[in-house]
Amino acid sequence: MTSNRKQAENSVPHPDVPGRPCSAAAALQLVGERWALLAIREIFYGNQRFDRIVRNTGAPRDRLAARLRALEEAGVVERHSYSERPLRFEYHLTEAGRDLAPVMHALLAWGDRWAVDTPPVAFRHRGGPGSDHDAEHDLDLKSTCRTCGEEVGSGGLTIDVRAPGWDQAGPIEGS
Repeated sequence: MTSNRKQAENSVPHPDVPGRPCSAAAALQLVGERWALLAIREIFYGNQRFDRIVRNTGAPRDRLAARLRALEEAGVVERHSYSERPLRFEYHLTEAGRDLAPVMHALLAWGDRWAVDTPPVAFRHRGGPGSDHDAEHDLDLKSTCRTCGEEVGSGGLTIDVRAPGWDQAGPIEGS
C-alpha cells in the first residue's frame, strides 16, 4: 500500500503483476479491461443501473456482471440497493472510482484525436463563481504540476525509479 492512502478501509488492493513494478500495470490489472472501463464511463455519465450499463456498453451481461463484481472488490464502485422486490442495485463510484475522471478524459481526448473521425461526445465547461469567464466551451484539459503550478510537458520530466532492484532500463544485474 502507498503512504498517501487516506484510510485503510478506502484503500484499493495492490495486485501482484509480472514484470517491472509499476503503478500503471497495477492500475491496468484493476481497471484496464474494456468492459470495466466502459462500465466506469457509464457510471460517470449517470447510468448507474445494470440494464442501462449493459445497453450502453454492448457488453455481454455475464461478462459485465463479472467486471462490476471485480470493480466492487477492488473498491472502485459500490452497490446501493434501489429495490427490495426484486432486489436490484445501482452502481456508484467510490473515491477511487471518481479519481479515474482524468484518465477517462485523457482516453476520450486521445480517441477523439486518433481513433474516430468525429468525436461522438464533447464535455462542456463553464467557469464557476469567481472565474473570469462564464461562457460555456468545450473542455480542453492540460496537465499542471500541483507543486509549482507550471504546465507539464514531456521535456520537463525525468524518471526516478524507486523499485528496489530496478532502473530505467529494467532489472539491475545481480539484484
